[in-house]
Amino acid sequence: MEKDLIVNAEIKLLTAVKNADVSVLEQILHDDLLFNLPDGQTITKEFDLNSYRSGKMKIDSLEASDQIVNIIDNLAVVTVSVSLNGTYDNNPINGVFKYIRVWKQFDGHLKVIAGSCVQLV
Repeated sequence: MEKDLIVNAEIKLLTAVKNADVSVLEQILHDDLLFNLPDGQTITKEFDLNSYRSGKMKIDSLEASDQIVNIIDNLAVVTVSVSLNGTYDNNPINGVFKYIRVWKQFDGHLKVIAGSCVQLV
């Protein structure tokens, strides 16, 4: 696993999030994904996808910075700060969030298997 592959996968993921591209998210997120939200709630792939399918999650702008990628055997751990503006269920989401994601390769395809985020600002 090479760092460039992970950086490109992160770009693809963030682009899919910004555009609510469920078909790309279905490919990138592992079926058994667990993700912790800033409020402590743990969500699954299906919960995440349904938030985009239903139109509840709407992203107006998204900008990533301060990315760190660590390759550990057949896993990659990524931390990244994301400035995010949008709404969830008509409630504003505005701020800077720190994400951590764990990527793993399955049959030549990178997938997010776990993640978490906290709000910084």
